[in-house]
Amino acid sequence: MIPVWDQTMGTLIGCLDATLRRVGGAPTYLLSDNAKTVTVEHVAGVPVRHPTIVAAGRHYGATVHSCEPFDPQSKGGVEATVKIAKADLVPTETNLRGAYASFADLSTAAWDWCEHINARVHRETGAAPAERLATERAHLHVLPTAPHTSALGEERLVNDDQTIRFGSVRYSTPPGHTGSRVWCRIVGEELVIVAASPTGVAEIARHALSTPGNPRILDVHYPHHPGGNHPRPPRPRARTQAETNFLAIGDGAHTWLTEAAATGATRVRATMARAVEFATILDAARVDQALGLAAAAGRFNDHDLGSILDHLATRSPAGDLVRADETHSAQPGTSTWERFGT
Repeated sequence: MIPVWDQTMGTLIGCLDATLRRVGGAPTYLLSDNAKTVTVEHVAGVPVRHPTIVAAGRHYGATVHSCEPFDPQSKGGVEATVKIAKADLVPTETNLRGAYASFADLSTAAWDWCEHINARVHRETGAAPAERLATERAHLHVLPTAPHTSALGEERLVNDDQTIRFGSVRYSTPPGHTGSRVWCRIVGEELVIVAASPTGVAEIARHALSTPGNPRILDVHYPHHPGGNHPRPPRPRARTQAETNFLAIGDGAHTWLTEAAATGATRVRATMARAVEFATILDAARVDQALGLAAAAGRFNDHDLGSILDHLATRSPAGDLVRADETHSAQPGTSTWERFGT
């Protein structure tokens, strides 16, 4: 039992694929109602199949049949499942089931209902459907690795900004799919995006449906581009051997260079060379720690790095940092002059 929002061809074949994979194989025949996605029309009482559903059945190794209208033996069997599912899943005064908070909750309830029904002993066969299925699975056809393309949805091209357009709305995709074709289909209140991979077709993204003018962009899809339009902090990238040696000290070196450049510090290259010399003589981890402390405290003068290293070597670990700014002064206060002349 799979709840859906619509009865389009993509949804129908998607449900068919999910059902066959849950069963573990394809039977020889598939029985359906007389929906337009299955039967286009009747000519002299003979149902004319939809070409797409015929291709899907051939893909799975099964022949699709539609039930006979007003025939209890065929149509009754199709409608009985819907009637039972509605009685147990749709909130009514009879079953006292509460309303669902989301479409996902309805899908979960349908799954739990199937697990309960298939594990219960059937009064006619004297066995649970799950047990009978384990026996019948040996007679089913092996399923193809990938689903039929109609089950994947509508094809879209991933643009250079890692987005696709669906319903005049931009939706983001993970890295690695730029310039490739993906497929989009609506599942309940969400847009599911799938793509081909070396191991088969797989879901790569899922978004809540949106409206034009309200794109759905996930920051996780842009790991190297933090969210928002604020200025980005520069990322140090070495271009000379001296820069490579300095940045190799550690994260503290990266932070120090970024902060020193932002504050307009002078003699940056000289301090970097001195830090490399300290890292060669002393422990590189300690120099990296000192650079990080210097960046946090805003100390970028010539001898600040050496002073911090001396402090770390002779005293206890650094405590609370005091960042030097224009509001801080080392001058003594004037409280001693308050009583002068009184």
